[in-house]
Amino acid sequence: MSLLDETISKIEPPDEAAIASIESELRQSIGDETGLGELETMLIKYAAIMKSSAPEVPKKCTIICCADHGVAAENVSAYPPSTTVEMTANYLVSRGAVANALSNFADSELLVADLGIAAPTEHLPGLINRKIAHGTNDCAKGPAMTRGEAIRAIETGIELAAKCADDGCCCFLPGEMGIANTTSSACVVATFCDITPEEATGRGTNISDERLAHKIEVVRRALEVNRPDKNDGIDVLAKVGGFEIGAIAGIILGAAAHHAFVVLDGFNTGAAALIASSLSPLVPRYLMGSHLAAEKGHRAILKKLGIRPCMDMKFRLGEATGSSIAVSLLDIAVKARRALTEDADASNFFHETMPPKAPPITDKTFNFYLKTFPRLSKDSMDKCQFRLDNLAKPIYCCGYLEEIAVELAGILDDERPGLDTGRALIVFSGGETSAAQHQLTKVFSEHADATVTVAHLRSDRPLTESFDFGRTTAEDITFSVPVIALALTEAEPGDPVGTKARALHEALLNDDGSLRYDATEFLSRTPKNLQADVAALLGAMIAAAHNNSLIVLDDESTEIVARYAESLCPDMKPYILHTQPALLQLNMTVPGGCIACLGIKIIDAALHILNDMKTFSEARVSVAKDGPGAKRQA
Repeated sequence: MSLLDETISKIEPPDEAAIASIESELRQSIGDETGLGELETMLIKYAAIMKSSAPEVPKKCTIICCADHGVAAENVSAYPPSTTVEMTANYLVSRGAVANALSNFADSELLVADLGIAAPTEHLPGLINRKIAHGTNDCAKGPAMTRGEAIRAIETGIELAAKCADDGCCCFLPGEMGIANTTSSACVVATFCDITPEEATGRGTNISDERLAHKIEVVRRALEVNRPDKNDGIDVLAKVGGFEIGAIAGIILGAAAHHAFVVLDGFNTGAAALIASSLSPLVPRYLMGSHLAAEKGHRAILKKLGIRPCMDMKFRLGEATGSSIAVSLLDIAVKARRALTEDADASNFFHETMPPKAPPITDKTFNFYLKTFPRLSKDSMDKCQFRLDNLAKPIYCCGYLEEIAVELAGILDDERPGLDTGRALIVFSGGETSAAQHQLTKVFSEHADATVTVAHLRSDRPLTESFDFGRTTAEDITFSVPVIALALTEAEPGDPVGTKARALHEALLNDDGSLRYDATEFLSRTPKNLQADVAALLGAMIAAAHNNSLIVLDDESTEIVARYAESLCPDMKPYILHTQPALLQLNMTVPGGCIACLGIKIIDAALHILNDMKTFSEARVSVAKDGPGAKRQA
């Protein structure tokens, strides 16, 4: 029996008993509705794969598979073919690629393998040499490789997965490097998903309109010349795939055979997953999704595999970018399950209590704050953007991470904010909170490395005093902390999660989700029992923005208040980071800062990109010759 056949025979369904056990445990800890949304879904799937109702934080391995494509000769990329070996050197020598930055962020071991680079690679330290050939053939003119080479590529991936599993890895984050590989992947996706070349083909390395039209025709020609058989995954790989795509398909199969799992990244790893699932229909049960990639055909891949993305960050890169962030979400899901089985402990929280009586805030003070917001530093933002554009990656490929980095640079007047940028969480509370809420706030804030201040409100005081309490609490913290998360707790320990959010939604939003009232009257339209919460949040937002801090929002309660605040004072908008659903689509309803802490982790990822990566010049990597990158990269 071949290694491929033996591996497929070992893949079995995940453990249903573990699913039932962990679901029961969560119900007992929080109730019928945990509020963790897709985090709970991730946790349950992970527990089933690991055959454990109490799984540990996974040991991770990022594997970047590198190979050249003969179809690059058709000029379908913004970068020359030499970029493949240059970027491989960057991973291992300069250590300045996105894969390096985000494996640091995810605390994942980084391995780099040569499956078919069309250049000598013996000089590269630490490279895993599994070269099958010096690149594939041009699939626009005939088969990319032989059937034997396709099987060898898959079995190489199986071997890599087995070695890592033997070393204790149970979580694989595959990525790839190969100029023109999105062209091959488009052919694979068009075949398996029954979509047209136009629907399957995207901009890849951010190519121009003219080159995109040409790339679509190359994909069409490759499919017409080769006629790949969608009922035979090896045939599809051999005719239109790539060596690194085959290796990733093998990693996926090998992981499933070892009861490990794979977090899918973007378009190319999705194409590899289609090949793997055509060889074993159980494969999708060992896959976790991460993001919706900017490539056109990615949505069709996820639909075919039955996988739901948990974020949309506008990424267009395949170096385990989205999967590195997604696995951080799984980490906190595992930690949250463990915390909910422990006794409540909030001893590391700071506490501030609203005074029995405070001096009344005047319209003069209120107007001062609203009309004297500082301006973002355009100079720092321009310099930060220029650095991002010249880091060794396709231009604009990191989507919202780049936008967050530039915004923070402007807020702090620092073109390169550091990884040690301080962060804090303020949770406004009007009463006692449940033990589960204490534990969740504790574990999520620790995950984000954020200090926690619980600000205790008084419902018997005028709203101006609630506003002033929120203002002074945030002002004191943001004098020294440039990233501030704001949140509420539920009114009573026994309230179902999301009670306040639902009440504010019903009172302040129209059926289509738009704001129901003018911003100047929304506080008076807020339910009486929530007016103190809203006033304090509003005061905290205004003070934090006034102090040049980036404000990270939590559940829908904070989202609604922020939207009205932005309407009241548009100058606040650049200072507010909307976490869910703008960045994360987790359907979480638990309050207490949990969602905001995930937003802080996204800021962390952006700072890793900005600080850990090297420029094209530093890494000695070729710059773009087409598209917007050709005008900015030097």
